[in-house]
Amino acid sequence: MNRRDMLVRSGAALTLGLGDSLFPRGWTTAADSPKRRLLMYTRSVGYEHDVVKRPNRLNEKLRNDFGLSKDDQLSLAESIVIDLGKKHGFEVTATKDGRVFAGGDLDKYDAFVFETQGDLSKEGGDKEPPMPPEGKQALLKAIENGKGFVGFHCASDTFHSPGRSDQNQPPDKIDPYIAMVGGEFIVHGQQQKAWMRVVDKSFPGAKNLNDFEVEEEWYALKNFAPDLHVILVQDTRGMVSPQKGYQMYQRPNFPATWARMHHKGRVFYSSMGHRHDVWKNSIFQDLLLGALSWATGNVDADVTPNLEKTAPHADQLVNKK
Repeated sequence: MNRRDMLVRSGAALTLGLGDSLFPRGWTTAADSPKRRLLMYTRSVGYEHDVVKRPNRLNEKLRNDFGLSKDDQLSLAESIVIDLGKKHGFEVTATKDGRVFAGGDLDKYDAFVFETQGDLSKEGGDKEPPMPPEGKQALLKAIENGKGFVGFHCASDTFHSPGRSDQNQPPDKIDPYIAMVGGEFIVHGQQQKAWMRVVDKSFPGAKNLNDFEVEEEWYALKNFAPDLHVILVQDTRGMVSPQKGYQMYQRPNFPATWARMHHKGRVFYSSMGHRHDVWKNSIFQDLLLGALSWATGNVDADVTPNLEKTAPHADQLVNKK
């Protein structure tokens, strides 16, 4: 079988060798609940992030940093999600092949996990088969009808809206995928430490979570859905933007992690997920596992819209003196 056509299931996944103590305990499911099945999709049309590169596309240093060998079949991010599935009883199918979104096979999945980039219906990038023209609509329809969606980092750098990148678009001009996610990538600056302000500790995976500082490639975001339930806010104070060019962080605080309902579907997004040490971080994995538990319907959460309360000037893309 051609490797790029392969759907890697949890039974064939490598183990990272991380101790049990690194894995959170946030997955919640009733004893009689059916086994949850997730589709993890990590295709990149433009820039492919290292955490979703398969080991044969990583140099030796990165493979060593990530704890992977050149014979492994999965990227770091895929491996972590699949290992979580092994430990908590859910099944993960990991693929970069967009043809999985054709043919009506989406019904067997309870949720979709995306760390993707670009127009997934186009050729290019990692040279994996693109999503067929009807695939995007099939995905959105599945979520509208009740499937879950969990997106990280460049999932907001996927299927962009038309118009200027440094401006918000009117609702009728926002790409329907972006409207589902609830926010859109503009640009990022240099990797740096910044503060995440916790505004909802009751969301699954955020229990007892306090404000934290972490180094990451922080995204500047726009086109926020008005019904966001914000979990983490990007504190822009002290963040460094290039001296020349777009001052992406000189703006009021804005959402960085949120949940929302998309018709019947449960949607979660976090802008974190660029760095391998973030993926291995227990805070990130707690949020990941809590998001998966909520998105698949294992646990409920109050996702009442709170954007105006938690980040009232989020749509202001530059500071007004």
